Amino acid sequence: MRLEISKAELARRREEVAKAVAKRKMDALCLFDPQQVFYLTNFSFIATERPMCLILVGDKTYFFTPRLEKEHIELYAYDVTVESYPEFPGTKHPMEHLKELLERLELTNKTIGVDSDGAPCVFGYRGPRISEIVPQAKIKFSHDIIEDMMEVKTAEEVALIRESAKWANLALSYLQEYTEPGLTENEISLRASTEATLAMVKTFGEKDKSFTGSADSAAAGFRGQIGKYSAYPHSLTRNAIIREGDIVGTGAGPVIGGYRGELERLMIVGKPTKEQEKYFNLMCELQEIGIDAIKPRAKCSDVDKAVTKFYKDHDLMDYWRHHTGHSIGIGMHEAPFLDAGDETAMQPGMVFTVEPGIFIPGFGGFRHSDTVLVTDDGKEILTYYPRDLKSLTIL
Repeated sequence: MRLEISKAELARRREEVAKAVAKRKMDALCLFDPQQVFYLTNFSFIATERPMCLILVGDKTYFFTPRLEKEHIELYAYDVTVESYPEFPGTKHPMEHLKELLERLELTNKTIGVDSDGAPCVFGYRGPRISEIVPQAKIKFSHDIIEDMMEVKTAEEVALIRESAKWANLALSYLQEYTEPGLTENEISLRASTEATLAMVKTFGEKDKSFTGSADSAAAGFRGQIGKYSAYPHSLTRNAIIREGDIVGTGAGPVIGGYRGELERLMIVGKPTKEQEKYFNLMCELQEIGIDAIKPRAKCSDVDKAVTKFYKDHDLMDYWRHHTGHSIGIGMHEAPFLDAGDETAMQPGMVFTVEPGIFIPGFGGFRHSDTVLVTDDGKEILTYYPRDLKSLTIL
């Protein structure tokens, strides 16, 4: 299958951005966020101490980059003019080079939309803001232009997310197969991830383009959510030993062409206790309520409110930790959110995770996560790994 967004789709996105920029009476749009840059160029990069940004002026797109990325961008990025500077911090700071570019583009006293007022402060970066290097310009924060476009996925995007779900299914099946008492989470995860990844590599072969994590890694793991530590939703791997009776949180979500889905399953090692079975079933009911509430034109808040009502009706609020879900695609988390405070109306093409959980300190956490597409007449669950207790009991 195609492992990248087509040039025609990228051109359409650029046209939509140009319309939005003109509507807001801005003269240019400057983007530092790697996800937003990728959305318009198909070029992946990791933000480091060396500032990189995309500048859209009319029908022209300029990629401001350190010299070390110049050929890389020219090879892979869609329809950009590359403007490079030597290095960071350099004898002249990169933001001074950016100022010179803005001067050449005659933007120093114009209105510039930005996703942030300068490069992110990561990897030891220090430097002035855009508003400081061009003080006569009017800076407008416009991160939402691309975010709003990213909310509704096209058929191309959905196809890539669907493919991610397929490989997540394979990786998770290996993880469940190799899980047994006495082994550590890392050795199980490495074995499962390696086998799934090898299958992916053989299937897709050599690629013409590279994306961050794209079609070359089908990882699955536990993220430290084992035994009583499964009660911590965002725990980190600690190489825990799997033991008989453990509740284990598992997950996978490989990136395909820059896009991902999310698949998480709560499994139990050994015969479940009555208490484990009770909360497992409650978790499944919670998720079903969330999935059932997804439909076009309904509000995101409606989904979370329906799930919260179940928590309250079953005296589970002490075990509630987070909203029902979030959008997903290029980002692991995107807007809008299945949250009581998000009044966004769901539209066909939106893709959400549905993952309400029950987290009991000292005992364990119970959460499945599925990726769900809003369709014209309802929804489609893109992830399809079994969700019932019998299928997820590891004997």
